[in-house]
Amino acid sequence: MQINKSGVEFLTEITANQWGENKTMQKLSTRTLYNYWNNLRGTRSAPERRDVDPTKIRHALANTFILEADKLGTGFNFRLAGSHICSAYNRELKTRPFLDLWRRKDRDAIETLIKAVTDDHAAALVTFTGTSQHNHPLTFESILLPLRHNGATNTRIIGAITAIDEPYWFGTHPIMDQKITGLRLIWPDDHPTDLSGRDMQAEVAPENDLVDLKENYGGSVSVFGRSARRYAHLAVIDGGKQ
Repeated sequence: MQINKSGVEFLTEITANQWGENKTMQKLSTRTLYNYWNNLRGTRSAPERRDVDPTKIRHALANTFILEADKLGTGFNFRLAGSHICSAYNRELKTRPFLDLWRRKDRDAIETLIKAVTDDHAAALVTFTGTSQHNHPLTFESILLPLRHNGATNTRIIGAITAIDEPYWFGTHPIMDQKITGLRLIWPDDHPTDLSGRDMQAEVAPENDLVDLKENYGGSVSVFGRSARRYAHLAVIDGGKQ
C-alpha cells in the first residue's frame, strides 16, 4: 500500500473483468451488490433500474442506496437508503443530498467520482473514516455503480455503504464527519481507454495541487514528481504492476 501526502491511498484503476477477481472489497454487502450489478448489466455499461430485483440482493439491502439527480441537475439526492446506512447517521436520508455527508474539502473528489460513474460508466469504490459526535472513528466502505433510467445513466446511481465494524455506539452516536481514505475506479469493458496489461493508480491531490477543471480535464500533469493524467482534479498516475 502507498499513501500520498494528503493521506489518501494510491489505489488501482482496472477493468471490470479484472475487478471480478479482485479481493479488495472487504464487506459482503459490497461484493454482493457489485456482483449482482455486473451480472445484470451483461455486455452493457450499466443495467436498467427497472431490471433491479431487490430480492436478489436481500442480504445487502440494509446497506444499499439509490441516488437520483436533483431537479436542477446539479447534484444527487438519496432516493432510498437502507436501514444500516440510516443507522450510521441516526436519521432518515431519503431526499437528502449525498454530497452533504462529506467534509467540504472532499466534495470535489466525490463530485468527480459521480461524474465518472454517470458520464463514463465507471464503478467507484471509496473507503472513508467517519467520526461520531463523540469523536469516535469508524471505517466505512462504499461503492457507486451506474444505473440506467429510461436509457440514460446521468440520473440514477445504485450503491452501498457499510461499516467495516459495528462498535457498541453504532446507531446511537451518529456519524457527523467523514474523510476519504481511499479511491478506486473500475472501468467497464467497453471503456475506450486501453488498460490491458497495466495498472493505474488514482489519488486525491492536495489542495495546493488542484487546478481548474476546464483547463486540465484529460491533460498531462506531474504529481509528486511523477507523470500523471488528470481526471478533473483527481490525478491518475501510471503505476505499473506492484
